[in-house]
Amino acid sequence: MDHGTSERTITTRCCVVGGGPAGVMLGLLLARAGVQVAVLEKHADFLRDFRGDTVHPSTLEILDQIGLKSKFDQIPQQRAEQIKAQFADGLHPVVDFRKIRPFPYIALVPQWDFLDFLADEARRYPTFELFMNAEATTLLYEGNHVTGVVARTPQGQLRVRADVVVGCDGRHSTVRAQSGLETLDLGAPMDVLWFRLPRASTDTHEFFGIIGRGHFIALLQRGEYWQMAYVIQKGAAEKMRGQPIESFRAQVAKQVPFLADRTGSIGSWDDVKLLEVHVDRLKRWFEPGLLCIGDAAHAMSPIGGVGINLAIQDAVAAANALAPALRQNGAPSTRVLAGVQLRRELPTRVVQGIQVQIQNRVIAPTLRDTGDGSPLEMPALLRSALQLDAVRAIPARIFGLGVRRERVRIPVSAPPESAAGV
Repeated sequence: MDHGTSERTITTRCCVVGGGPAGVMLGLLLARAGVQVAVLEKHADFLRDFRGDTVHPSTLEILDQIGLKSKFDQIPQQRAEQIKAQFADGLHPVVDFRKIRPFPYIALVPQWDFLDFLADEARRYPTFELFMNAEATTLLYEGNHVTGVVARTPQGQLRVRADVVVGCDGRHSTVRAQSGLETLDLGAPMDVLWFRLPRASTDTHEFFGIIGRGHFIALLQRGEYWQMAYVIQKGAAEKMRGQPIESFRAQVAKQVPFLADRTGSIGSWDDVKLLEVHVDRLKRWFEPGLLCIGDAAHAMSPIGGVGINLAIQDAVAAANALAPALRQNGAPSTRVLAGVQLRRELPTRVVQGIQVQIQNRVIAPTLRDTGDGSPLEMPALLRSALQLDAVRAIPARIFGLGVRRERVRIPVSAPPESAAGV
């Protein structure tokens, strides 16, 4: 690739826009297959807090397939074998991963550690390049065919010419907006406030949610701290932020009493990050020379923590489809691009459908409840059902493994630089 100093033009086979899980995994898989690939990430590093940190069994399988599972295990992490819910009479297991093989758990890893890990592995291949601080701003077209992107960098404008552009730049995708591809909005009645509270060594090791009248809170134990997801009605954040932070601390203390003495660690509203929940998907994920995957193609609800894992499944499907065409020095046809959507749309529809039902039937009525915030009684029918291992395994399989799991089907043809003596 040719690198200039101010206004540059480079040529590559595949330009991946977005250095999230889908983008970096796709770059790694294509580089392993000997395909020249450039990944553009608009930030200077991966250090954004409160991103998806849950690595599900389906992603662990992919890491195992490409020989990276043992290295991944060396990253500091917590493992959740069960997810519980707190009702008036205590904690009850509602999701159980222990029957899933070969990896009966969810791994919780800071996303920046996970992305650094994947990027470091990808850099071992001579056909991979990662451009940080490179914000894609414009798609390049010849007729109706996408031929590359223009990116803004600290050194000046970067023009990337490519046989195919893959949009992996998230739910606020510039690529999607530039393309004009039509979006189907499925709606979301909630947003989420993310924050941390210190965790004591005597605290429970469980991962659980608290369901009360008018509120829903998820607690993810992250070793030295609790990662908290405080679910609120859609659009309520602005009003809440207009109140003193002491008011929010008091609400948290009331709903999670064992953390009441630690809410002072929420110094200001700057310590509380808003996730605006969207559930949508593109009607068509592609046009000539362009494919969208991950959140750029389908924004997911945080329910089940599946976003990162569906994105990685998309990346595997995309790599399986794109690599053969790109290795033959040809541009992938629209038929190839359509095949990726055909394969990945059903899993997306299934998971989004379940998420929407949970949002509308469980979360929305809970948030509308004007009660005193006290924990709900567990319905007798639900209590009976959750006594069965098979019932608790159903959501574990749906969210942990998903529908139509992908396998990496392209052989490694580009040796790592260390092996090649480069």
